[in-house]
Amino acid sequence: MSSRLKDNINSRYFEAANALKSKRARRRIVAYVEAYDDIYFWRTVLSPFEDDTRYFEVMLPSKVNLTRGKKSVLMNFLEEKGDAEDPLGRDMIACVDADYDYLKQGVTEQSKKIIESPYVFHTYVYAIENYQCYAPSLHDVCVSVTLNDHRIFDFSDYFREFSEAVFPLFVWNIMLYRNGHYGRFSITDFNRIADPGGFSVQHPEASLQNVRRKVNSKVRDLQRQFPDAKDEYLATKEDVKRLGVTPQTTYLYVQGHHLFDTVVAPILNKVCNLLRQERQNEIYHAQAHKTQKRNEMSCYENSLQDVKVMLKKNTGYLQSEPFRRLQDDIRRYLG
Repeated sequence: MSSRLKDNINSRYFEAANALKSKRARRRIVAYVEAYDDIYFWRTVLSPFEDDTRYFEVMLPSKVNLTRGKKSVLMNFLEEKGDAEDPLGRDMIACVDADYDYLKQGVTEQSKKIIESPYVFHTYVYAIENYQCYAPSLHDVCVSVTLNDHRIFDFSDYFREFSEAVFPLFVWNIMLYRNGHYGRFSITDFNRIADPGGFSVQHPEASLQNVRRKVNSKVRDLQRQFPDAKDEYLATKEDVKRLGVTPQTTYLYVQGHHLFDTVVAPILNKVCNLLRQERQNEIYHAQAHKTQKRNEMSCYENSLQDVKVMLKKNTGYLQSEPFRRLQDDIRRYLG
């Protein structure tokens, strides 16, 4: 089979392969994802739906040319013409990051296909990184990194305030992507303003004040650029709320890599450094022999983990509202 044919196999192929199996054999459903990191996430999504009648195989769209990304996953689907056969179907699905396509609500062809196809599943939040950064689970990540369960920072409270600070500007960003004026205020522009910068565990309010200041300044600038946009802005605001974006959870819908690398990971590193120091001080000041202390310290330090590695393994998002919506979509597809 040529490489071109291998990359263009559609759902009919997998349906035919399943039909050839014994009636007792489990049905194989192929789930195409964007990148290696996505395989583990979508496995957590799909595993609960496996039983003695079906199983999922999560894979990249091509083993031949190593192409990656959302467009690669959806390529044949998005390029179909007229009544051409949909390459996705009962036994072949696409699993992708929502990005802004979900919130654009069909203003582009890709957005329309993603929100309308029964065989394309998306994260609802911007990307898998947003789930990994789910605020109520971040203390558990710190524990896995430092083996110290002392709650010295309230992640849920911080990201609630962070979300409330950026929400007005986020609405502007979505509105401009919907009406085609995103060149005037892009995702990159938004990310620059939504960077807390100079975060301190002891005084987190200063970073939030910095974000609020930048947001308020940019909102005033956009109001001057678009003086007649008030009604459109208010309508967009209500619509994104309807879609699940609240002023308290906006962080879940900003660009995933920015949230992970620029906002959450630096904060986690600073919190974890304090937790490590606290545990090391406890060992150092313990009533014990020097050799025992040295062995204890060595044992502890050898058990420490990397923040980003543990953040990528975080599955604390399983009880989040967007994740439940995603699972409901899988349930309807199978039902």
